[in-house]
Amino acid sequence: MGNVIDLGSPDNILTEKIIKCAIQVHKNLGPGLLESIYEECMCIELEKFGLKCERQKNFPINYDGKILKNNLKIDLLVEDKIILELKSVEKINPVYEAQLLTYLKLTNLSLGLLMNFNVNLMKNGLKRIVNKYQISADSLNSAPPR
Repeated sequence: MGNVIDLGSPDNILTEKIIKCAIQVHKNLGPGLLESIYEECMCIELEKFGLKCERQKNFPINYDGKILKNNLKIDLLVEDKIILELKSVEKINPVYEAQLLTYLKLTNLSLGLLMNFNVNLMKNGLKRIVNKYQISADSLNSAPPR
């Protein structure tokens, strides 16, 4: 039963709105454009739904206790909780899924959507990625005694 998805959960409702926005953008523009165009149009559609959308969001990277000079930059962050990684490529390769999962791990966010706009039907360009490695606030605060 651990794999049952609650379709009425806030994340799933938000995901549904995001997907509707992607379908609308794809319907209006079609495939074959630059990712940056889809990114800008996605923000316009998301804002129509009253959703907060941040483009090219920077996240600091902590490596071995040091903050790196270079930040992680994600395409879109919706409502401070869902990463959208946009593509306009011939096909989604496993490396794109791994990239999004790495982004989720580094930001400690739980959900991301990989969206390839270079498809005939947008539903064929969508992939939901869940961060199974998310660290809860409880586990951060309950380090084992030394």
